[in-house]
Amino acid sequence: MAIKIIHSELFKKFPGLVFGFSTKPGGVSKGEYCLNLSNSVGDDPEDVKKNRRSFFEELGIKEEEVTFQKQIHSTIINYSAEPCIFDGCDAIYTDRKNNFLAVSVADCIPVFLFEPEKKIAAGIHSGWKGTSEKIVVKTIEELQRKFNINVSKLVAYIGPGISAENYEVGHDVAEFFSDNVKIKKDNGKYFLDLKKDIYDQLTDSGILKSNIEVSEYCTFKEKDMLHSYRRDGNKSGRMFGVIGMR
Repeated sequence: MAIKIIHSELFKKFPGLVFGFSTKPGGVSKGEYCLNLSNSVGDDPEDVKKNRRSFFEELGIKEEEVTFQKQIHSTIINYSAEPCIFDGCDAIYTDRKNNFLAVSVADCIPVFLFEPEKKIAAGIHSGWKGTSEKIVVKTIEELQRKFNINVSKLVAYIGPGISAENYEVGHDVAEFFSDNVKIKKDNGKYFLDLKKDIYDQLTDSGILKSNIEVSEYCTFKEKDMLHSYRRDGNKSGRMFGVIGMR
């Protein structure tokens, strides 16, 4: 089975910008792992290597051109001058060509930013902790400080992640969010809309609504197409969203 890559319609408009989000079908890994791209979920390392090669080749890049991050649900942000592996952060950005930024996903929300005039790209991993602590806002503020960007020029893609209808949380998590992004049920549980919270963070930061694209895909719902840790637990693989410039 051929692999399927999710693309951004907004990002397609920019020559030289590479972007793609992997899915589940087409990999060589056993069972539910399928096209798993992570070495930290118990999958066979040789299978992961083959899966990565297939995905990166489809994007026209090589693994040695990719910056990875060990995601820890933080608000740590790192600048990547060249392809590398960061041990412990959840947002990376670069202004260098041939340095492609990877965000690993299995339910948390991936956010990708591109500034087309100064050619700056960023990849952000925003789970409930990162969203509540506004890692997206903090990344934009760092881009402003470092590059003096005009935020209205930024283009953003909120990628596939768990939807509000499938993201049930307890009061201990819900209390960190405003009422406009959570729904309270009679059983005392709440459902959180992380994508909406992130969208609001983007617009509140000054990004134009016309420059924001939101994926409708829910990782939990799309069992045949997307990995979901909440759905599959330890049998879940991981997907990559990758952004960078040729």
